[in-house]
Amino acid sequence: MKIQRTTYLSLGTNQGNKLENLQNAINIIADKVGSIQKISSVYKTGSWGFDGDDFFNICLKATTYHQPEKLINVLLSIETELGRKRNDSLEYSSRNIDIDILLYDNEIIFSKNLIVPHSKMLERKFVLVPLVEIASNVIHPIEKKTLTICLQNCTDSSEVLITNCPLERPIPITEKYNYIAIEGNIGAGKTSLSNMMSEEFNAKLVLERFADNPFLPKFYEDKERYALPLEMSFLADRYQQLTDDLAQFDLFKNFIISDYYIFKSLIFAQVTLQKEEYQLYRKMFDLMYKEITKPDLYIYLYQNTERLLENIKKRGRKYEQNIEISYLKSIHNGYKNFINTEKNLNILIIDVSDLDFVKNRIDYKYILNKIKFY
Repeated sequence: MKIQRTTYLSLGTNQGNKLENLQNAINIIADKVGSIQKISSVYKTGSWGFDGDDFFNICLKATTYHQPEKLINVLLSIETELGRKRNDSLEYSSRNIDIDILLYDNEIIFSKNLIVPHSKMLERKFVLVPLVEIASNVIHPIEKKTLTICLQNCTDSSEVLITNCPLERPIPITEKYNYIAIEGNIGAGKTSLSNMMSEEFNAKLVLERFADNPFLPKFYEDKERYALPLEMSFLADRYQQLTDDLAQFDLFKNFIISDYYIFKSLIFAQVTLQKEEYQLYRKMFDLMYKEITKPDLYIYLYQNTERLLENIKKRGRKYEQNIEISYLKSIHNGYKNFINTEKNLNILIIDVSDLDFVKNRIDYKYILNKIKFY
């Protein structure tokens, strides 16, 4: 299990559109570092250590999976991405963005590339004032005093003025949603995406137990004979699994990702069952559906039929290799009808036909941003 660490960062800018510089940095930090928990007010201060335009300064609290040395490299790359040009001079100068690590949990780090706590933070009111706003009771690892006391002891006499300039905190996916269900046609990539997101966000993962269903290989050999026992067994298993797994959140994981939703049972049953069988099946389904927890977000991954067939062939399940195009289209039409008529779910459709989110990090981040900003 990946462990999240808490870090406090200082951001400053005195060039160009200073508020925009800060917001752009915040957005990229949220994308590349981790979830931003708190952002201080924007403070206006004079340039420190040189003559230049006034600075806008803030501090923020973030959680991250990055280790300290990785984190500093990510932050340096963000500065470069935002247009900062560094030189070899040791003198202070104007800059469009400056990002420093102030604290990293309660660790004390002395390495070639990083010193934590920041060696100058206790000497600078433009750092301590916004930091105390969001972390007043945090203990400085070396001084063994709260940051509030550290601020009171600070000898810096420079003026630090609070502004009313607004900044927006990006809301992380784990705050927006407790339970996400990801669905799609056979071979759409729902299980791959569920696994990746579970790893990304340290979420509890609920995967459909299709591999243990003894009727599945038989169904692909003789659909008419095995359709009803297959769909009934799937329904019972999905109901039991979702009931058990969603009854209470994991002690350490309050975010759940599932690669299916129980309505999938009805969609496949509509395609595979005869009329009389379906009517019986529907009665059972309706009883169970009332008891199932609804996801906060239902994601449908759309893949065109050609890509579905490629993915099915690539993953190599023997009993899937003779799936017909007409069957895949029928399943898609079932999902389409469900999406168009279901009024009680928060539904997001993502077309992944031209994406390879498993191998391409940019494609994966594109999907995450679709979810984050939905």
